[in-house]
Amino acid sequence: MPNISKVTALINGQSQTLTYNGDTGKYEAVITAPSKSSWTINDEHYYDVSVTATDSANNSTTVSASDPTLGESLKLVVKEKVAPVISIASPAGGATLTNNTPQITVEVTDDDSGVNTESFSLVIDSDAAVKWVAGSPVTISNGYRWTYTPTTPLSDGSHTIKVNVSDNDGNKATQKTATVKVDTTPPVLDVTAPADDSWTNELTGTVTGTTNDVTSSPVTLTITVNGDDQGAVTVQENGSFSHEITYTQGDNEVVIKATDAAGKESTVTRKVHCNTVAPKIVSVTLTPNPVDAGKTYTISVEVE
Repeated sequence: MPNISKVTALINGQSQTLTYNGDTGKYEAVITAPSKSSWTINDEHYYDVSVTATDSANNSTTVSASDPTLGESLKLVVKEKVAPVISIASPAGGATLTNNTPQITVEVTDDDSGVNTESFSLVIDSDAAVKWVAGSPVTISNGYRWTYTPTTPLSDGSHTIKVNVSDNDGNKATQKTATVKVDTTPPVLDVTAPADDSWTNELTGTVTGTTNDVTSSPVTLTITVNGDDQGAVTVQENGSFSHEITYTQGDNEVVIKATDAAGKESTVTRKVHCNTVAPKIVSVTLTPNPVDAGKTYTISVEVE
């Protein structure tokens, strides 16, 4: 039997000396595994363990993962335990969108075994999962930025985006969610007064009506007269409003604008003519005057 002087193992560039165990008859060592996953080392995802036995005459034998007999037993597989990280870059959670086919941007990163793109799924509400191949990925540090535009427009209302992914060592990321609201419909705006192309002899008037938005309440209301803002308008819980405005002498353009939380607008314009000056009767002529009983006469009035 050869007189073995030394047995060493070379793993990931680190040499380890093994100690003979009389109970087992083997050379052994307890070694700390590499701190990184073996997934990215090669196509078979292992660290090559090279073992060298040297005898007292300085004869040595080395075997590694390429050895036809012992090679498989020298392939060290190391798995990480840190899950990848998911970030929904856009749309931001809580956002109100006026576009019903918004571009969704997701970032997935893992600084060790890497992102397993085949495990990726994006679900909007309870629809079918969207897989990685449906989107467009761009490489970023330690991962990808992935974008996707829904092929079917989202309905008005709230929608929840859910993203799942694992790394190549099977660690599953914490699901990332974002709830957004889609609003493509402008608010309802019904102006009951003043009537369009109406006349008034008062320099003040009242704008009344109702407004609401099913998806993106509350609605903000603004009123201008000839471009001049008429102050803050209070919209009641039931959507009704009544607000006093000021006219100028002559033609007035009253613009009532309702804006919902998504920024969608509805506008109503009313023309109001204001005249506070009473007409002046300049002259009155009765012809003929006197007139015979039962006969006709003409009255002529000059007004300015």
